[in-house]
Amino acid sequence: MRTPFPNADAIEFKPAFIERYAALTDFEEFKKTVLSFPRRSVRINTLKISLKDGKERLKEEGWKLTQIPWCPEGFWVEHKDGRRDIGNTRAYKLGYIYVQEAASMIPPLVLEPQPGEKVLDMCASPGSKASQIASMMKNEGLLVANDFKGDRMSPLGMNLQRSGVMNAIITLMQGQWFKNIEFDRILVDAPCSGTGTIAKSPSTLRIWNPNMIRRLSGTQKQLISAAFETLRKGGALVYSTCSTEPEENEQVIDFLLQKFNNSRIEEIELKGLKRSSCILRFQEKSYNSEICKCLRIWPQDNDTEGFFVAKIRKD
Repeated sequence: MRTPFPNADAIEFKPAFIERYAALTDFEEFKKTVLSFPRRSVRINTLKISLKDGKERLKEEGWKLTQIPWCPEGFWVEHKDGRRDIGNTRAYKLGYIYVQEAASMIPPLVLEPQPGEKVLDMCASPGSKASQIASMMKNEGLLVANDFKGDRMSPLGMNLQRSGVMNAIITLMQGQWFKNIEFDRILVDAPCSGTGTIAKSPSTLRIWNPNMIRRLSGTQKQLISAAFETLRKGGALVYSTCSTEPEENEQVIDFLLQKFNNSRIEEIELKGLKRSSCILRFQEKSYNSEICKCLRIWPQDNDTEGFFVAKIRKD
């Protein structure tokens, strides 16, 4: 059970936000979840340590582990003394673990990268999903870890290095600029409003506004289009956000399906993960029913961040 923020009653939601979210979900449950401290979770980095030895190291340092059902290497963690600073542990500093939110582990699992493939992480910083992809690839093949801002290169590089990633090239460019190269698999974990991460960043409520959502949706459509065009035939594209906004999620996938008649949505099934119904109509716009194969997760569904994940195949 989460512990509510001490100042939860003082945190305000804009009237337009309340109106929108009351129409989309159980707003009281949503509010209760996002105004409380999130559970800490980690992923054991099998590039540097075995799953068994990683678990033992954490237990020796006083951490209790609870398995995350959908990720074999993922665990919720609590310390016997009530500590939350798992980033200060020896296991973290040596790269044996990556502190990563439980829902954030889903997109690489859905992508299913294989050793020897050519994979693009289009919006890779700070590197949580890129390092997970490299681990799933067993450091074999090519991983292009890209981001578009220079100040995001430093954390990306440091995290990949600490994790022991050896098969990655780091690039600095707009995701829309990828051309004349084909990838087997592409992850577009798109820049978004972050409305699924309010528990981690309550300031999201202050900056939220419908115009910002519309601008982000435009960028996301550009990114997913560029990614699909550079995907090889038969390849897999995973689009994800930590947003709960239909304009950033279902609407973006509907746009892709309309633009490319050789795009196909694949069903996502992950053990032990609760999902919510897709949104097929929003603000008088209707979306393709195939979008219900995508994964919509509200924060209250699994006591995690909110997330949206879609898997697209290129025919």
